[in-house]
Amino acid sequence: MDAPSLSQPELYINRELSLLQFNKRVLEQARDTDTPLLERLKFLCISSTNLDEFFEIRVAGLKQKIASGSVQAGPDNFSPQEVMSQVSVQAHTLVDDQYRVLNEELIPALAEENIRFVRRTQWSERQAEWLRTFFNQELLPVLSPLGLDPAHPFPRILNKSLNFIVSLKGKDAFGRSSGIAIVQAPRSLPRLVHLPDECSDGPYDFVFLSSIIHEHVGDLFPGMDVTGCYQFRVTRNSDLFVDEEEIDDLLHAVEGELLSRRYGDVVRLEVADNCPREMADFLLAKFHLTEDDLYQDNGPVNLNRLLAIYDLVDRPDLKYPPFTPRRPAGLAPDQNIFEAIRAGDILLHHPFDSFLPVIDLLRQAAADPGVLAIKQTLYRTGPDSAIVNALVDAARAGKEVTVVIELRARFDEEANIQLATRLQEAGAHVVYGVVGYKTHAKMLLVTRREARRLRHYVHLGTGNYHARTARLYTDYGLLTCNTALGQDAQRVFQLLTSLGKVKQLRKMMQSPFTLHKGLIGKIDREAQVARDGGKARIIVKCNALIEPQIIRALYQASQAGVKIDLIIRGICCLRPGVPGVSDNIRVRSIVGRFLEHTRVFYFHNGGDHEIYLSSADWMDRNFFRRVEIAFPVENKKLRQRILREGLELYLSDNCEAWVLQRDGSYKRRRPGPRQKPRSAQRTLLEPLLS
Repeated sequence: MDAPSLSQPELYINRELSLLQFNKRVLEQARDTDTPLLERLKFLCISSTNLDEFFEIRVAGLKQKIASGSVQAGPDNFSPQEVMSQVSVQAHTLVDDQYRVLNEELIPALAEENIRFVRRTQWSERQAEWLRTFFNQELLPVLSPLGLDPAHPFPRILNKSLNFIVSLKGKDAFGRSSGIAIVQAPRSLPRLVHLPDECSDGPYDFVFLSSIIHEHVGDLFPGMDVTGCYQFRVTRNSDLFVDEEEIDDLLHAVEGELLSRRYGDVVRLEVADNCPREMADFLLAKFHLTEDDLYQDNGPVNLNRLLAIYDLVDRPDLKYPPFTPRRPAGLAPDQNIFEAIRAGDILLHHPFDSFLPVIDLLRQAAADPGVLAIKQTLYRTGPDSAIVNALVDAARAGKEVTVVIELRARFDEEANIQLATRLQEAGAHVVYGVVGYKTHAKMLLVTRREARRLRHYVHLGTGNYHARTARLYTDYGLLTCNTALGQDAQRVFQLLTSLGKVKQLRKMMQSPFTLHKGLIGKIDREAQVARDGGKARIIVKCNALIEPQIIRALYQASQAGVKIDLIIRGICCLRPGVPGVSDNIRVRSIVGRFLEHTRVFYFHNGGDHEIYLSSADWMDRNFFRRVEIAFPVENKKLRQRILREGLELYLSDNCEAWVLQRDGSYKRRRPGPRQKPRSAQRTLLEPLLS
């Protein structure tokens, strides 16, 4: 019997539908009663925020393809029109589920803990009086109702802003009677108002801003009758477009695009579910949308603003327990970090290991007279970054500081422009990488004079130099003074900051040059070992698996008998369990307290185990349109640690693991009657709980 063709569309799951599946898994965390209640609310908000970004980027891209008449299909052979149709069905179901979880599960559970959202029909006289005063003093002065007539056309609506469409009867002071007005809620206003003790029935009584505006909207239109007031919200195309063949200055080009992001093409309309049909149709027409683009929400249209509750409510018992990340032995705050790194490679597994050693390396480098130069890539850093402060100090101290900043880090562009300006003012050399290729590699290189030689100290990581996300995401970082890795890092920086040909790297694989080819070579090597009757094994942990050539190589390895485990957090376009194709491939996703972000590639390699850590997911963009690195972990003890706690522990998880089925759906693993519950994240966290 001939082997099935690996180009069959049935072997590839659509990436957009796979991404929606991930969002469903996030939403399920909001339903999990084993998760603390306020964390469940946070998961609901995360699912809403994720869906916003899905529309801003992925749906916007689909709509652009359809508008241009594109019929080009991916490996799954779905046209953009077919994908859009399925996305609409699944996204509508997901939104309905989000509001069902909020109204039927979370709000009642929060009320049992005396955390209440007080509806207008429930306001006491004292509450109503206080809220009227609040409206008059805090809201009325900043609200600008806009009546629609020839002199007042439909206003430009900000992306994801809260708005109201109001129906009116009567004539105003000038005799106008258009019948419709728009009220926009400024972003400076809180979406939740905490009732004070003197008029609340408990410590945590909240009122939605939308409820206050609904109640008092008539005050915005004196002398007229308000016959209806309904929330709405639009989501716009937020993907930046920079014509890389025409620009002279990337910084100014990105700045220009940021100004237009707030008013990109509308791709989704959300309205309150009590909005009359004629009002919804009016808005659809104004935004040039169709019925499939309309989402009727049974609750606040800006669902993710509920996240404010998490910080407003001081209930540690309803949140994950705090923990203290450990410091590796020999890395005390007063320890000379250069001596520690010379003593041996140091592996950091965040958030279980502290991010402070990375900051310490930069701080000590800034103050050390022996340090001559510091080079670093920055993708996302966060506000008031200790990393940036140390780089500024180093530049002011006369060190040669070179920073490669990726301006086009999605939704962080404005922060990165400010960061670039600050570093330049301090005297650092700032470059923006290579036009056409995002710089996504995570590298820090410190060059230090020691006696008669120069030594490179390197930090290489799977995640960003962002202290906050280092407590929320799982990532690996390697501190080393390995000569070959130091030289490789130096060559990658040289490629990013100057002009010239690619120099061969001794240890690293690099996109867009050697990473894709190198990984396929390693997958093919395992397949050949299996064909020859040897033991062959591949374990991959990353955030997304999309690239079709890699998928075909994995299918071929499976056909050869290689046992393959894939731990893919989000999108996975590979279809496991297909007879004769992917019988030997298992795919799972871990969704828990921390966002899984590590990229680990393990190859059995005939018993001479290889483990690579990387900044890259297995996606087309990471292989061909980004500068990425994958670097080997050669210390045997560190390899064993990664294999044990970063891979095998996750493969044994039966609490937070979701297993990909052949049909593209996911099934949650649960411990059997005689099985011990095993959660990878909880196991790693237990020794650190305070």
